[in-house]
Amino acid sequence: MKTTFILGLVLTASLSACMPASTTAAPAAPAAPAAMPAMPATPGTIVDVAAGNSTFSTLVAAVKAGDLVNTLSGKGPFTVFAPTNAAFAKLPAGTVESLLKPENKATLIKILTYHVVSGKVESGTVVTLNGKKVATVQGQELTVVVKDGKVSLTDASGGTSNVTAVDVQASNGVIHVIDTVLMPK
Repeated sequence: MKTTFILGLVLTASLSACMPASTTAAPAAPAAPAAMPAMPATPGTIVDVAAGNSTFSTLVAAVKAGDLVNTLSGKGPFTVFAPTNAAFAKLPAGTVESLLKPENKATLIKILTYHVVSGKVESGTVVTLNGKKVATVQGQELTVVVKDGKVSLTDASGGTSNVTAVDVQASNGVIHVIDTVLMPK
């Protein structure tokens, strides 16, 4: 936009220099730059969207430690039930730090892929799955519970996580935000 304004000034000055000397009209003020047409906002991949939101910094660090960036940046589509930093903070002290260590990579991958479902499953579909089990990429299932219009997920260990935000779009799927880390058996 700055470049357009400067270009307008240069063009105005150039045109003024080309005017005959007998012209007494004051040079015209530069026109306001034309607004750029709105470009459709194309969301990035699931990893890009998560990395662009500080609420998911722990999740992004875990995805990097688990070498899942390329997978979750792939074609998909994927549905990710994404735990927030606050969800990770609910885990016992030292758990996240331990999971991020190279020697615990297999366990970390098992937990992270337990939050991923193949396909793009938007909220309109999720609410129709009340009481049903959904297979995760990790191999185990989550149970969907819909009560009073709110969705929660029950993991294989019997823990429950509430869906707090839905349909965060990505180029290769969709993210639903959850308040508790899901744990496989």
